[in-house]
Amino acid sequence: MSDSSALESFLDKWRQRWPEWQVAEIFVTPERRALAEAWFSLLQEFDDILNVAGDPMPADAKLAWWGEELRSWADRRSRHPLGRRLEPVPAPWAGLADALPTLIAVREAATDNDAAFAQLRAYGEAVAAVEAAVLGGAPDAAAVIARTLATRLADTATAALPQSVAGNDERARLRDWARTLDRRWPAASGASRERRIVDAFAHARLRRFAKAGEATALPSRLRLLLGAWNAARG
Repeated sequence: MSDSSALESFLDKWRQRWPEWQVAEIFVTPERRALAEAWFSLLQEFDDILNVAGDPMPADAKLAWWGEELRSWADRRSRHPLGRRLEPVPAPWAGLADALPTLIAVREAATDNDAAFAQLRAYGEAVAAVEAAVLGGAPDAAAVIARTLATRLADTATAALPQSVAGNDERARLRDWARTLDRRWPAASGASRERRIVDAFAHARLRRFAKAGEATALPSRLRLLLGAWNAARG
């Protein structure tokens, strides 16, 4: 497989997870779109490692590999296809590499809501710092954390719940945690247009989950378009 084909396969994997982007990408210039898609695809790789089902050892090995890979980007020695697009950007890649092991601990259920957010603080700050360099703006580490926890909830259901989310009704517990994440979702900040759009979609998914207790179908294309337009305006 050629480098360009390999890159497209990773980008397509993210696009399939976020079909809303196909509606929203008209609000983003092509050159910005290419960089944003690569960055969001990289973060999706980390989400997949965090939310792995079954034996975590292969995912942990992959996480260690990513740590080495990110450190190599400062010297323009990328091996991963996403690096072809991202490594030219001067960013604190090593700081993100240092924060990746945090994700292993996050798989264990936090004691309570505050602990769930605290577990991801180092990761959230590292992601925000790199994103500021990649996409510009002033991304919020708290938003990174909320988004990561929301994705974990959608991907792993009850495995994402803190121990303090008690009760016998599983769906009620899922809704309870989704509502907590919704309440703690930061208000719109100075993040880049691309991030504002993607976060608007992520927040909308979370709110639908909070009502249903499970992931739901996407709304109409018109509603997606209006949501993207509002987010793009800032």
